Amino acid sequence: MRLIVTRPAAQAARWVQELQALGVDAQALPLLEIAPLADAAPLHAAWHQLPGCALAMFVSANAVQHFFAARPEGEGEGAAWPAGVLAGSTGPGTTHALRQAGVAEADIVEPAADAPALDSEALWAQLSARDWAGRHALVVRGEDGRDWLADTLRGRGATVDFVAAYRRLAPVPDAAGRALLQAALVAPQNHAWLLSSSEAAQHLVSLAPGADWSASLALASHPRIAATARRIGFGRVEAVSPTPAEVARCLAGVRSIQSAPQ
Repeated sequence: MRLIVTRPAAQAARWVQELQALGVDAQALPLLEIAPLADAAPLHAAWHQLPGCALAMFVSANAVQHFFAARPEGEGEGAAWPAGVLAGSTGPGTTHALRQAGVAEADIVEPAADAPALDSEALWAQLSARDWAGRHALVVRGEDGRDWLADTLRGRGATVDFVAAYRRLAPVPDAAGRALLQAALVAPQNHAWLLSSSEAAQHLVSLAPGADWSASLALASHPRIAATARRIGFGRVEAVSPTPAEVARCLAGVRSIQSAPQ
């Protein structure tokens, strides 16, 4: 069974490489395009605001990469992460990006390894014991997103600002991408879709209007994404933790069930 990785191109390439190393027949078909903002001035202002923050929460690896691409010039590659400012992450991909950007391990806060889902709620479980009254937090995201963590922090007395680090755009697949999509529609039993974004999953509807997904399998990295896949019409949806090893393990389990004698 071929696994179609739908993350944005930069992340999809790394996932495909790691999955292939685990023996998975993985190919990329990005369902979300990440683009820089036309005006980086708000990001530059956020960097100057950062030393006064108790927390900067990053919704994704893309948020980290675009935020750090806009950091002011300083020693080496740019300004250092301010000491004592927590960097909030919602999962391993974002944490990896923070480490790559030079954020110290002691400053990174992420969901527990056994959290039932990797999201803002799981991150809050790691932050809730702190005193947030009078503290300042920054949420780094795309041009829009969920407000749950910001509302929760405000409910505990914090002030919260948002800064957009990138734009999310609908994908425009190349010839190879269109061929992969067509192959998955013609032979759904030979393909599985790895979905890591509800918005990206919705783009399938635009790319293949009127398609019948009832014989297709989706591996979803969050309950909200799983619900979106079911609404689209995927006949089978499996929950999976968002790491290549867990995805490979889940796919192997699916294959073993399919190949078992009836």
